[in-house]
Amino acid sequence: MNAIVRNIPNSITCLNLASGVMAVICAFSGSEALWGLDGFAWAWIFIGIAAVADFLDGFAARALHAYSNLGKELDSLCDLVSFGVAPAMIMFNCLETVGSAEWVRWLVLLIPVAGALRLARFNIDTRQTSEFIGLPIPANAIFWIGYSSLCLEGTGFLADWYCFAAVVIVESWLMVSPVRLFSLKFKTWGWKGNQLRWLLIVTAPVMVLCMGVSGLLWLIVAYLLYGLFDMKK
Repeated sequence: MNAIVRNIPNSITCLNLASGVMAVICAFSGSEALWGLDGFAWAWIFIGIAAVADFLDGFAARALHAYSNLGKELDSLCDLVSFGVAPAMIMFNCLETVGSAEWVRWLVLLIPVAGALRLARFNIDTRQTSEFIGLPIPANAIFWIGYSSLCLEGTGFLADWYCFAAVVIVESWLMVSPVRLFSLKFKTWGWKGNQLRWLLIVTAPVMVLCMGVSGLLWLIVAYLLYGLFDMKK
């Protein structure tokens, strides 16, 4: 295979990493103006770009038949930065902005640690081909985007130590938990067998249109509820 074609998926994966690093940088600008928006808004946007790149690298690898062990490991390393470290840095600076106690901010260290464990297990677990065991790390990042938005909107109790500590512990546990969740990989595009996938896709814009960025938190809550419903079946 042509070396250029073979490395297209890896190049897209590196875009994921670059976007994640940009999200970290922007998070430290906080509420300060940066390129026409505040730092938090740019951090959310760059995580969104990373998520698109994370989807496209797998799509490109399948379309070009350019699978490799290097690509698999590179994908996990990039995901840890974009969906583990970046949301942790958003929350670290968000908690400072809303006036949380200093020690509370350091609880964000649980997010990338749990994310690293989740990704390491995913790479050696042959059961996770059509479903996930534990909350996927991109979903973790989406949750924290919504959570940080709610905090910045003035929902003060979310930044109090008792609430944030409980949420970060539960969210981190979910990534390494035995909870089984459906993936968004479609084998066919029909309704049968994909009911929950299509329902989640429809839920996403509804949540965002109704609640703005904070709706992303409830999107992940909906994903977990749909997953639990799927397990009961």
